[in-house]
Amino acid sequence: MTRLRHILVHLDGGDAAAARLGLAAALAAREGARLLGAFAEHGFPHRAGLKPGWTEADHDRAATASRARFAEATRGLADAEWRDLSAATPGEAADAVIAACRTADLAVIGQAGAKGGLAPPDLAELTVRNAGRPVLVVPYAGVPETLGARPVFAWNGSREAARALHDALPLLAPEARAVVITVRADAGSGADADVLAQLRRHGVSARGDVLRAGGVGLMDLLLNRIADLGGDLLAMGAYGHYGFPHLARGGGTRHVLAHMTVPVLFSR
Repeated sequence: MTRLRHILVHLDGGDAAAARLGLAAALAAREGARLLGAFAEHGFPHRAGLKPGWTEADHDRAATASRARFAEATRGLADAEWRDLSAATPGEAADAVIAACRTADLAVIGQAGAKGGLAPPDLAELTVRNAGRPVLVVPYAGVPETLGARPVFAWNGSREAARALHDALPLLAPEARAVVITVRADAGSGADADVLAQLRRHGVSARGDVLRAGGVGLMDLLLNRIADLGGDLLAMGAYGHYGFPHLARGGGTRHVLAHMTVPVLFSR
């Protein structure tokens, strides 16, 4: 199974940053990977020649606190670096994070909506869309006690779903018991046997499930099924239409980004 060697985690002064950092540090420790803590906030308009609404002192306090938390969380790691990528505008800060993601094996980004901090509000979506790397988005409500012990794969046979299937393998726990949910618009056969066989080749116990829907409320049905299964990770392709032409490309991705309750690995 492919190992992770370089993980990036986005940090800010928000309430959810500590849990996100803890998850990323645990992954890095398990994999023996380098961990880059990318502190990136925005809101320094004086740097763009405008009247300041957020002072350097405010930024320095937030950055210093983040750096201290990072040092504490990564004490046991052989290779860890904290880096300040903050910028004057949300777009510039997001661009800096995305550029850093492109040389990482995995990016760990927080769901939008967390209290506190000045992270770019659409950072997760922009990173999923533009980084070209697998992105693990962590819900602001917190992380489950386990990650990858009960993974759920959303499968529709697309390129994006295939990438998510394989990009998620390093995140799975050794005792993982996976469920592959095949999304269907018809009453055809069940889950794809080849997908289950591929997971088993990698030592993953896997069974199939089928989700049939007409497209309306499809992502809510998927999220509800994950909750019913007790899933602790969802792996899905991003910016596809999951076989329903009237489900706008990217609409499902944005819905999951807004309503997720477990970490989601997005690939495209």
